[in-house]
Amino acid sequence: MPGTNLTREEAQLRARLLTTHSYEVDLDLSGAQEGGIYRSVTTVRFDSAEAQAETFIDLVAPAVHEVVLNGKSLDVAAVFRDSRIALPHLHEGPNELTVVADCAYTNTGEGLHRFVDPVDEQAYLYTQFEVPDARRVFANFEQPDLKATFQFTVKAPEGWSVISNSPTPEPQDNVWRFEPTPRISTYITALIAGPYHSVHSSYERDGQSVPLGIYCRPSLAEYLDADAIFEVTRQGFDWFQEKFDYDYPFAKYDQLFVPEFNAGAMENAGAVTIRDQYVFRSKVTDAAYEVRAETILHELAHMWFGDLVTMEWWNDLWLNESFATYTSIACQAAAPGSRWPHSWTTFANSMKTWAYRQDQLPSTHPIMAEIRDIDDVLVNFDGITYAKGASVLKQLVAYVGEDEFFRGVQSYFKAHAFGNTVLTDLLSALEKTSGRDLTTWSQKWLQTAGINVLRPEITVSAEGFVTSFAVRQEAPALPAGAKGVSTLRPHRIAIGCYNLDANGKLVRTDRIELDVDGELTEVPFPANTPRPAVILLNDDDLSYAKVRLDEQSLAFVTEHLGDFAESLPRALCWASAWDMTRDGELATRDYLALVLSGIGKESDIGVVQSLHRQVKTAIDLYAAPEWREAALTRWTDATLAHLRSAEPGSDHQLAWARAFAATARTPQQLDLLQALLDGGESIEGLAVDTELRWAFVERLAATGVLDEDGIAAEYERDRTAAGEQHAATARAARPSAEAKAEAWAAVVEGDSLPNAKQEAVISGFVQSDQRELLAPFTEKYFAAVKGVWESRSPEMAQQIVVGLYPSLQVSRETLEVTDAWLESAEPTAALRRLVSESRSGVERALKARAADAAAGAAAAS
Repeated sequence: MPGTNLTREEAQLRARLLTTHSYEVDLDLSGAQEGGIYRSVTTVRFDSAEAQAETFIDLVAPAVHEVVLNGKSLDVAAVFRDSRIALPHLHEGPNELTVVADCAYTNTGEGLHRFVDPVDEQAYLYTQFEVPDARRVFANFEQPDLKATFQFTVKAPEGWSVISNSPTPEPQDNVWRFEPTPRISTYITALIAGPYHSVHSSYERDGQSVPLGIYCRPSLAEYLDADAIFEVTRQGFDWFQEKFDYDYPFAKYDQLFVPEFNAGAMENAGAVTIRDQYVFRSKVTDAAYEVRAETILHELAHMWFGDLVTMEWWNDLWLNESFATYTSIACQAAAPGSRWPHSWTTFANSMKTWAYRQDQLPSTHPIMAEIRDIDDVLVNFDGITYAKGASVLKQLVAYVGEDEFFRGVQSYFKAHAFGNTVLTDLLSALEKTSGRDLTTWSQKWLQTAGINVLRPEITVSAEGFVTSFAVRQEAPALPAGAKGVSTLRPHRIAIGCYNLDANGKLVRTDRIELDVDGELTEVPFPANTPRPAVILLNDDDLSYAKVRLDEQSLAFVTEHLGDFAESLPRALCWASAWDMTRDGELATRDYLALVLSGIGKESDIGVVQSLHRQVKTAIDLYAAPEWREAALTRWTDATLAHLRSAEPGSDHQLAWARAFAATARTPQQLDLLQALLDGGESIEGLAVDTELRWAFVERLAATGVLDEDGIAAEYERDRTAAGEQHAATARAARPSAEAKAEAWAAVVEGDSLPNAKQEAVISGFVQSDQRELLAPFTEKYFAAVKGVWESRSPEMAQQIVVGLYPSLQVSRETLEVTDAWLESAEPTAALRRLVSESRSGVERALKARAADAAAGAAAAS
């Protein structure tokens, strides 16, 4: 809608004019059980730098009843339009504004989300305000640099819990009056209300005492492992306070596991909201606990970097997210008592592969992106903002030194507490502590797009000694449509030399650390040194670059990838192989052979599960079509063999069960799934619990074995919110035109589904072995997508635009119809970006398929 998209220029003008002091927000949620609308009354006190100036305040509301500025009632019809209330004739100096409005509960995960638990039929509320959605709950100046104090008063049903940024007071007549917060930004204010279950404790250290709380719905309380969550939280408090040399800055720390949450979590000051899928109802692997712990630590790090010190504008969103990501992984790796000292392996294997993928899309952008308006930032929560940024911070730490890095961070927090900053504020602090000039580093790493490739160039004498060794750096051209030019960058890397030991393990026998800059960098390799079996560039994963192995190392790794004694070099080699597959440098059939030869020796369960996902993607998208069925047969047979041979009750057994369920296809395999589901057959140690049952049900539905009655029967066993979502996925997965039409109508033609249900339907609709059934929806997609974008909220629209793009229709025709739409539809920049990214996936798949077909032809000749 016009007027809803705040631009950077508008925000800068408003920030120059205004100094905000305080908000008093009064919300009447007493009718939340029934839903609909609620009364919102906001009083804002602020200063204006000019007399008679005009500005605006932000509000998304079905109705505004009253606007009173400096004691004068304004004509609501004249001043309220779209999402803005015009504020004319400001006083120079102090001003006071009161806005009385009716605001609406949402089911999209934006603003004040309302969810009714089917188990107890009670309503549960929570807010989600990043980026511009505090305006859906109360009138405010919706930009991060207009900080203020916030005092919430909330009327809610009797027996409810009400949680906000300040400690929860005792209610009087079902009214909670919270104390004012410190000065914070609008997007990290929060309100969570409902009959939540809670567990309380505290963090104690050297006289410091911080109240801790954990909340979830009562229907999940039996699964809440609060002690484990508190343990990770306390480890984070210890580590961050030591590294940051700044005590936790808020009065308490609550973590609230909430339903139908769009993201992983949100760093509301002192009241972090987390998706309640992290309260595990069934057995999960240790990788899931590791990811949850990283999420907990990520949000805790934000209490300092993001909440205490906040970006001035969304250009520095990357620094906010990257810092939290980097420090959360570093904490997991180094905190005393951490269960996950191998967390950098997980980072290399998951986060960095996300970054590499994102950085090769036509929408690639500098880490420090140019954010022109709110629409830009809404689609910028991507692999560059999070994962590339964190990778580059890791590089920066190696470049300036870890101690120097954290000393700079400490001075930064002390200098800017409860204020707003830009990137140069942090870089200046780091320059002072490290003595390094970061101007060139910043320009090349933060202000340019794209990824470098590092290749070893090695010559060896007839006697097997290394006679020369250099690292060649390449800067591949940016993808078509991307802005900017490719750039060679300075890299601080380690080079690992690996040989087999007496036990047949690949161990590092030498390590060289150096700066790589320019096109060719000589490596100071000791003279008369025998050639190692494997030479691994970017060992320890210090820098951000695509790494290639030399021919001899690649051949050795192909035979011995599973023999690395340490998990990180294995992960780096796995990641390189996957990247080569995506780039068409390694045929899908060869990647499958590599995985099958080495995965049985892979001990890191997170790596194993990533390989499962990557193999399935490779077969679905990158395999030559005529070979795909053979690949699926080979892979599915392997998953079943590993399932049967895995240690009973182990994480690997569970992971292989899920991998088998994802591609089971023959009558015998599907009969086994059905028998495991019915209890007619069992595998020692495998607990076919609620979530694994649904994995089996969804596959059986997708292959036509299980009909609506079977899905309904399973839902009767699990009449929960999660059960509803799984049942929706299973129904949409059924291999019939009627099921697909029903799912399409619910998502695209209707708009009543809540966010989690919509996501579940989309997940079921898109089935890789139903390409022909889905083919007619390509035309429907392009006919509908612009209208969807213009009529839905940002989160709901993105789900549809990305989730229903015909990614499985890998053909020149899909590219052509996409190009025709991009040329004729005049989409907004954000919509164009999302569709172009999806198009790029099809283009990449075509290239990889050609490489796989060529490999097959060569093998046959």
